[in-house]
Amino acid sequence: MTQSIDVSALRKDYSEKGLHRKDLLPDPIDQFRVWFDQAVKVQLPEPNAMVLSTVDAENCPDSRTVLLKAYDRKGFVFFTNYESNKAHQIASNSNVSLCFPWFPVERQVIIRGTASKVSTAQSLKYFLSRPFGNRIGAWVSTQSKVISSRSLLEAKLREMEQKFSNGEVPLPSFWGGYVVEPVSVEFWQGGHNRLHDRFRYRKSDTLGGSWQIDRLAP
Repeated sequence: MTQSIDVSALRKDYSEKGLHRKDLLPDPIDQFRVWFDQAVKVQLPEPNAMVLSTVDAENCPDSRTVLLKAYDRKGFVFFTNYESNKAHQIASNSNVSLCFPWFPVERQVIIRGTASKVSTAQSLKYFLSRPFGNRIGAWVSTQSKVISSRSLLEAKLREMEQKFSNGEVPLPSFWGGYVVEPVSVEFWQGGHNRLHDRFRYRKSDTLGGSWQIDRLAP
């Protein structure tokens, strides 16, 4: 019998340079851009992978990894099937959370905000930029639904490949993007002895809608 790993003994003392208030930019999108560009530069695996958390109709949280495909002052964009679990949950409760787990550089970015659908034009523009197989895949999968076997997916894939053999794959009506408009953005930098550096940006009415930055205890 294989001996189980002692999970309680797994730990790492973070050693990267700390994060200081004076080093933060006034706007969280600008600060995110700095950190994201650094994550790409050091070749982190899938730096645009982010954990999306939603809440279902019974107030139970649900999390999964999606890919960031665009971001700007309006928010953070990802694409998915509009008939998936996440889409149904967003329809009933648009409050969501995003987390970028950049552990190799001892960083996380945690975003809370509201999700809404992007325009059909934006969804179409991104859809047409995808490889042929990815566009076909959007038509194949009835995301989040129970299926009896993988062979059903493979049969559906062959059917769609034949149907769209000319290479022209239209945008499915059930597929598109969401933008998460942030209400708070936290930048987390690992520190010695679990004394991590955490700074949270929040929109402040008293500051004319600009961002208030607070240091949080680890």
